[in-house]
Order: sequence, then C-alpha cells, then structure tokens
Amino acid sequence: MSDQAAVEAELADPPETQSVAGFVPGPGIWRLDLSFDLAKLQKALSDILGVTGWQGEGFKAIPLTRRQGAEQVTANDLSGRYTLRVDDSYEEVMREELVDERAYSEFVPDFRGTYLETVHQELSARFPIGRMRILCKDVLTCNSWHRDPEPRLHIPIHTNPGSLFVVNHHCTHLPADGSVYFTDTRRYHTAMNGGEDQRVHIVAALAYPPVTA
Repeated sequence: MSDQAAVEAELADPPETQSVAGFVPGPGIWRLDLSFDLAKLQKALSDILGVTGWQGEGFKAIPLTRRQGAEQVTANDLSGRYTLRVDDSYEEVMREELVDERAYSEFVPDFRGTYLETVHQELSARFPIGRMRILCKDVLTCNSWHRDPEPRLHIPIHTNPGSLFVVNHHCTHLPADGSVYFTDTRRYHTAMNGGEDQRVHIVAALAYPPVTA
C-alpha cells in the first residue's frame, strides 16, 4: 500500500476519542481492588491545605510519612534517586541520593486522625509503604522522562481529562474516583498535566528492595 493510500484509509475511519478520557491498563500500570472514599480524600486535603502549604521547588509536595522522630523535612523526603538520559549520547545518569524507603515508617503526627491516616493504615496492611506524599502538578507541566528505584501507588484526589501517566510506551488517564493504581515506576515514565486544573495525587512508594543500577 502506498503512503497516500495508507493515509486515505486512516482518514476513512472517524477518530476514536472516548477511551482517552478513562483508565486503560497496560504493562506496568493497573488498578487495584482496594479503593477509598473520594469525598473524604478531598475533604482531608482541603483541611490540610488550610493549615499547611505545599513544599518543594519545581513541584509541590506534602509529606505524609517521615523517618522516626524526624521533624525537619529534607530534600530526600520530597524527592530522591532517579535515573534519566540527559543528552544525545543516550547514556543513563543517576541524580540525587538513594532513599531508604523502609525508614519512612512514621505517619506525620500533624495529620493523625485524618482520613489520610486511614489510607496509610489500609495501604500498610497490604504493602511495605515508604515515603507517602501528596503531590501536586500544576497546569501545563510535565515531569522528566526518568525511572525510579521503586514502584509506587497512586491515588488521584483531583485530576482532569488532560492529566496523563506514561509508563514506557503505555499512556493513560487516571480518574479521581477513589481507585488505587499500581505504577511500576522502575520503568521509564512521566506524568503530564495538559489540563486547566491542578492534578493532585497521593503517591506511596513501595519499600521493596530497590533497583540500584
């Protein structure tokens, strides 16, 4: 088939536009059976933002777990080791220090008694939970194309149809409906917010033995 015929054959079928507004599982990303009450999640977030602000530079975060007794938030509490390719050599480069996720076993005392503590308890009953943060992605922004040492769980609190998550070659939207999504962020991935509202997720690192290479 010639290039012209191939293009004309494609144009003969109307574009499919519905599935992109929902979740489509793929390699390295799927929905768990566990779920939470979205209204309670949103209220807990609103209550927290009433007493504290976002932390971090280049992205917005609120840590929900910490190292035992640690009262000061460090750069590694908010970020940590990641690997990416930075130039046309395509060689991998590691950035920042490797984080011991197992050390983040204490839920931040200021947030005890909130629904977010219930979320932490439910997750911890099923998985080894490390750093658990609320992450906010502003409108029209994108993360770097990178991989992390550990996989993560995502619980969307606020999102929009233009917010997408990409793992290797699979791209999908994560609706905010109380669902918990497993994301194998040991693979290359990125998150983008191409919408007109902020994207806010709870992100919990799974403290399995990390990838170190």
